[in-house]
Amino acid sequence: MTITEIKNDILEEFAMFDDWEERYQYMIDLGKTLPLIDERYKTEDHIIKGCQSKVWVHADMNEDKVVFTADSDAIITKGIIAILIRVFSNQHPKDIIEADTNFIDEIGLKEHLSPTRANGLVSMIKQLKMYAIAYQTQLN
Repeated sequence: MTITEIKNDILEEFAMFDDWEERYQYMIDLGKTLPLIDERYKTEDHIIKGCQSKVWVHADMNEDKVVFTADSDAIITKGIIAILIRVFSNQHPKDIIEADTNFIDEIGLKEHLSPTRANGLVSMIKQLKMYAIAYQTQLN
């Protein structure tokens, strides 16, 4: 699936819920499906700076596609990174770099997070894109 198709699926899924309590529960459930990071990557080098909670992200290249794994010590944050990884994992680095993230605003996620969590969300996106930039550089 393309990034756009995945984003559209997420928009449809969030539209099914009437209130934010249900959406938070859905995010928690998504966090439980997160492709977990190998314990050896749960180090300072893999922590996303700027997050209130601890969020570890690792990326590998697999046949010109970036594959992300992650974990967090907070359930909502784990759900947020699960959404981002669902969108960006198994995609070509160039597609990740060029992808917009306005679906986050469309589902209303940013406005329903505390300011520190919203900053963490921005930091997560930046870090995923930085991995993509690094891998794109290797491909060039």
